[in-house]
Order: sequence, then C-alpha cells, then structure tokens
Amino acid sequence: MTDETTPEATRRETVPTDAGDARVTWYEPDADPEPWAVLALGHGAGGGIEARDLRALAGALPARGVTVALVEQPWRVAGKKLAPAPKTLDTAWRGLWPALAKPGLPVVAGGRSAGARVACRTGRELGATAVLALSFPLHPPGKPEKSRAEELLGTGLPTLVVQGGNDPFGRPEEYPEGPYRLVEVPYGDHGFALPKRAPLGQDEALVLLVDGVVDWLDAMR
Repeated sequence: MTDETTPEATRRETVPTDAGDARVTWYEPDADPEPWAVLALGHGAGGGIEARDLRALAGALPARGVTVALVEQPWRVAGKKLAPAPKTLDTAWRGLWPALAKPGLPVVAGGRSAGARVACRTGRELGATAVLALSFPLHPPGKPEKSRAEELLGTGLPTLVVQGGNDPFGRPEEYPEGPYRLVEVPYGDHGFALPKRAPLGQDEALVLLVDGVVDWLDAMR
C-alpha cells in the first residue's frame, strides 16, 4: 500500500462528547472473516486521520477480521488548527468510547503521537484489551529530559509501540525497558516518512508497520 492509497470507509458516525462532537470513520470486515476485535485509532496534534500509518492499518486490517475505527477529536471536527490540553483530549476519548465498544468486540485503544498518549492514559480505565502506540512522543524534540515514559510504562495493558528509527520525538534506542513490545520502522521519522537515501522504500516501511501490528494482534486472539 502506498501512502496515497485511501481505503474505502464502511460508515461514518458523529459522536457527541463533553468536549464537542467527535467523528468515527469505520472500516469493517465483510462477513468473512467475521470481525473479532476493534482497533480504535486517534490522530496526532499536527494532523488528522489522513496520516499514512492510520490509512495503512485501516486498509489492511479488516481483511484479517479487525474493525478499524479512525477517531477525529472534536477540535479537528470543528476545524480548529490547535489541539487542546491533554485533559480535554482525554475527555473526548472517554465520551466516544461507548460508540467504539458498541459492536460488542474487544477494543484495542490506540493512536499516533498525541493520540497514542491519550490511549495510554485512558486505556485501562475504559476497559481496553491492549494499547497500540504509533510514534509515541517520548519527549519533545531536543528535550530528552522532559520524558513522557511514565504514560507508556503505566498503561497496565499489553502495549505495542511502533516507532520510526529517526523519530525526533524519541528514537527506539532511547526507550526505557518496560512491559511493552517495540517494533522499529528503520529510517522513519515521526510520520514514518523515509528519506530518499534510505535503502528501503515507503511502501516497504508501511508493510513493516502493518506486519508488526498484525503479528501483535494475532498473538492476542
């Protein structure tokens, strides 16, 4: 899958929350295979659900029986350019969780960057079965002393981190030891984009990302 590929959504749903209206775009399996889990993915503070990693997962996982729900926070739905405080992001995520759980399937809480932090902070209290953290922002660029490792280490749930090898928000070798699994996308930046000099292509990088997530999910079945 190239990062220009846009998977076809099954349906879209507006969900009222205490932080405003959120929007969920669903990518559901056909009757075969029968769905066995929901993977809910929030976006980052600098973009929306058009991110290449979110699109890649939405395009690949339904064929494996995983419903993907791409969640747009209320600030994005309202057309605002700046994300609100983490507390407000968490409030919205809590408010839309019943919609994510409504299919009656186990829900994996996830997201990229700021969305990954939300999933880490709220997953256990909301009853998620696991947490997927894409491009977890371990620290602000150039400020490793301002670590957010506590959020990641404190999920209390099976956790997978997928991190670009050149992510300025935290390279894989910077991560502390802990009860989580880490998959590296070599040469990838915070958006999993690769430099032209990289010995693998963008499509190959997304395959590594998707395969890492698939292997982790399959181990939980």
